[in-house]
Amino acid sequence: MEVKRTFDVLESGLKNFPLDVALASKVNGEWKSYSTKEYKEIVDKVSEGLLALGVKKGDKIATITNNRPEWNFINYGVAQIGAVLCPVYPTISESDYKFIFNDAEIKYAFLSDKDLNAKIESIRSEVPTLEKVYSFDEIAGVNHWKEILSLDKVPDFNKIIEELKAGVSEKDLVTIIYTSGTTGNPKGVMLSHENLVSNALEGVGYLPVKYGDKALSFLPLCHVFERSLLNIYTLGGISIYYAESIETIGDNIKDIKPHIFTAVPRLIEKVYDKIIAGGNQKSGLIKTLFLWAVGRAQSFEIGKSKGFLDAVAEKLVFSKIKLGLGGNVKCIVSGSAALQTRLTRFFWGIGIPILEGYGLTETSPIVSVNTLEPNGTKFGTIGRVIDDVEVKIAEDGEILVKGPNVMMGYYKNPEKTAEVMTDGWFHTGDIGIFDGDYLKITDRKKEIFKTSGGKYVAPQPIENKMKESLFIEQIMVIGEARKHPAALVVPNFSHVKSWCVHKGYAYGSNEEIICMEEVKKKIASEIEDLNVNFGKVEQIKKFEMLPKEWCVEGGELTPTMKLKRKVIKENCADLFVKIYGE
Repeated sequence: MEVKRTFDVLESGLKNFPLDVALASKVNGEWKSYSTKEYKEIVDKVSEGLLALGVKKGDKIATITNNRPEWNFINYGVAQIGAVLCPVYPTISESDYKFIFNDAEIKYAFLSDKDLNAKIESIRSEVPTLEKVYSFDEIAGVNHWKEILSLDKVPDFNKIIEELKAGVSEKDLVTIIYTSGTTGNPKGVMLSHENLVSNALEGVGYLPVKYGDKALSFLPLCHVFERSLLNIYTLGGISIYYAESIETIGDNIKDIKPHIFTAVPRLIEKVYDKIIAGGNQKSGLIKTLFLWAVGRAQSFEIGKSKGFLDAVAEKLVFSKIKLGLGGNVKCIVSGSAALQTRLTRFFWGIGIPILEGYGLTETSPIVSVNTLEPNGTKFGTIGRVIDDVEVKIAEDGEILVKGPNVMMGYYKNPEKTAEVMTDGWFHTGDIGIFDGDYLKITDRKKEIFKTSGGKYVAPQPIENKMKESLFIEQIMVIGEARKHPAALVVPNFSHVKSWCVHKGYAYGSNEEIICMEEVKKKIASEIEDLNVNFGKVEQIKKFEMLPKEWCVEGGELTPTMKLKRKVIKENCADLFVKIYGE
């Protein structure tokens, strides 16, 4: 069958790759699964229930939830009747919920738990379009989502649903995704069926998984990255298992033994740090072997033939690392931000390729991706541009994108749309170059700053390089209109504490650790060693440390783990004074 609308994805999966386990999640400690047939039946019941509620084509339905099968049911159930899904991050503020719900004129909302219900209840009186809220968890006094499955039946539903689906064009709006943004109100990215489907159809052939393989899902479904992968999994007959939470990913991986999962660089960094920390806790010959094998992995080159020593490293070290990730992982797909090349090289070296790609919400999202095809990957790049998508580099270095995946525009915001669209080309805001056929990002256009000496500094490459130090967990390079670059640093406190024990230094709380002269000197030494990778005007001259990680809940990171530089700058004004004496 021809796949043109998002709900065609599910019908294609049912026809071509039906699964006994299409979706699964843990309920009361046990895995609850749904076959593709059951999946489709529930989606149809959702559509019927929404029609019974009076939902019409173009009405806006919100979801605010953790990853779970219910999200999928609502997603396709809404799409089949021509309504519009507005998936919203569970971690945003009440003020953002109020803005989004009013901007989109949300009619019904589906949310996961009592905490999110409390947030929506706090703004409900200020959202006149919101008729009813349904919950996925059982919450006293809140309508349960299954109630819509048992509403009065719609007469001739089978005939009506087919007529409604036939009336949905691939050009129709199917979702509004509000971008997290680092400043100002979120912008509603309007995506059509064609935007999402064209991207998924292109993406299917790039993944080294086959019918019946398992995928673990834990990145937010409200973000287009994970949502796109779910479409790809469904088209390819891959079973989707939802992790219980970020905290349980390790246990869920060992339980499910997935063949593929997606991750953001922040998570990959933590996995790597945990692997290295575990090896460093060994002693004697075992530790020596571990460090030797890590060294081999870190020097891995694509296309280089493997020899006897590689087989030894695989048997004694790499096989055990892979077992910790379930033992079946064929690849990890990385996106959302730049990944350190040393991490890509390491994971390829141990036999778990990381396929780093590039895209934005506005591009549905895939623009380019590294693959396992011959010459399909080049370390330090974000891969080749996918078929049907065009990329060109503007005179100022900005990456411009054109194709069927480019958004319809920003909802109710023609001015902002006009700012980023020129003759069908979308201005990404990213600065990049072509390295042969491979696309490479060098920085964010809006994040490049100029020192008081008139020199331009791109902070992202510096930050990524500095995070190669095991002592640095997070870092933000500063220096706009100042005489030199400096940095705010969050140490890797776990590693710092281990280092203190090894050195015989007494330590206390995080607040006390960042005041220790020994720690200051060590961090300074790490920065100095890595500074040699940059020109003199780009090198970090001073730094100050913070006792607590930046996080989404604290407002310093976007839901996609990007630094909110303005917020961090405002929160750390006293440290700016210490660094620059202002």
